[in-house]
Amino acid sequence: MRRLLLPLFAACLLLPACGGTSTAGTDEGSLILDFTPNAVHVGMYTAIARDFDGAERVQLRVRPPSESTDSVRLLEAGRADMAILSISDLALARARGVELVAVMALVQRPLAAVLAAPGVKRPRDLEGRRAGVAGLPSDDAVLDSVVRGEGSDPEEVRKVNIGFTAVPALLSGRVAGATAFWNAEGVALAREAKERRFREFRVDAFGAPRYPELVVVASRQTLDEERDLIDGTVKALRRGYEEALLDPPLAVENLVRRNRGLDRAAVTAELDEVQSAFNRAGLKYGELDRPRIEAWADWVVKFGLVDERPNVDRAFDFTVAD
Repeated sequence: MRRLLLPLFAACLLLPACGGTSTAGTDEGSLILDFTPNAVHVGMYTAIARDFDGAERVQLRVRPPSESTDSVRLLEAGRADMAILSISDLALARARGVELVAVMALVQRPLAAVLAAPGVKRPRDLEGRRAGVAGLPSDDAVLDSVVRGEGSDPEEVRKVNIGFTAVPALLSGRVAGATAFWNAEGVALAREAKERRFREFRVDAFGAPRYPELVVVASRQTLDEERDLIDGTVKALRRGYEEALLDPPLAVENLVRRNRGLDRAAVTAELDEVQSAFNRAGLKYGELDRPRIEAWADWVVKFGLVDERPNVDRAFDFTVAD
C-alpha cells in the first residue's frame, strides 16, 4: 500500500478552493486520501453511506490523490480542506515550514514494518544482505529502527532502492527484506507466497513507540476559519469507523460499491488484519494520544527523519470534536 495513485478529479484543481458552504446550511468538505481506496478507509465510506456527515451538517467529498505530493500542496494552497497523511509526511511538511495540523488519528499504531524472506529469522540476519527501501526518508528510519532495535548495526545492511515493489522483490529473491506496510503488502505477500513463510518485523516491536501511522490533517488557516467543518467531519468519521467495526462485511460492501475494481476478498483480508489498529482501550476512536505522540516526536529525531523535534502543540490539535 504505497503511493500507487489515481487521477485527482480535475474539477477540484480548477476551483479557487474545494471547501465552501452549499445550500441548506451544509458545509462542503473535501478530504484527500493518502492512497487509492482500501481497507483502511472503510469507516469514511461507511460514514458517507449512512449519512453520518449529513447528520453533522457536512457534505463530505472523498478523493484519492494523483501524486504523493498532492495532499500537502492542495492543503497549502487552500484547494482541499483536509487530507489523510502519514504522520511522517506531516513531520516532513512542517519541517519545510508548512503549517499543517493533525486533528484525528485514523489508526492507533504504526503500519510500517520490514518484511523478510523465510531465511531471515531475526532483524540481525539482514546484516550483510540486501534490504529494499522505496526511497522515502521514512523508510530509512523504519529499517534503521528495526535493525537497531535488536542491537544490530543498520550500517551493515545493504540498502537498495526498489521503489514500491516490495512484494515482487521479496518473492523473486532480489532482496532479503523490504520496508512495507504490514496491513497491505504484508497481506498481499502472505496471499502470494503460498507455502513460503515470510516474516514480518513491525517497527513498534523494534524500538518505535506505538504512534498513529495515519492522521487527518488540515491547514492551520482552515482549522481556525472552518472549525465547525473540521469538528463535524471528525464526528462523522468517528461514527463511521465505530459502525465499520461493528459490521465489517457491510463496511467492505460500502467501500467496494463506491470504488470499482476493488477485489472484495483482498479488501476483506486487509480489513481482518488492520481493524485491531483502529482503536485502543481507553481512547475514543480517532483520539490523539499525547504521550505516544511525544514519544514519536523523540523517535523521528533519533532516527533522522527530521533534524529538529516536531513541536507537538503546533502540529497536533488535541481538542477537536471532544
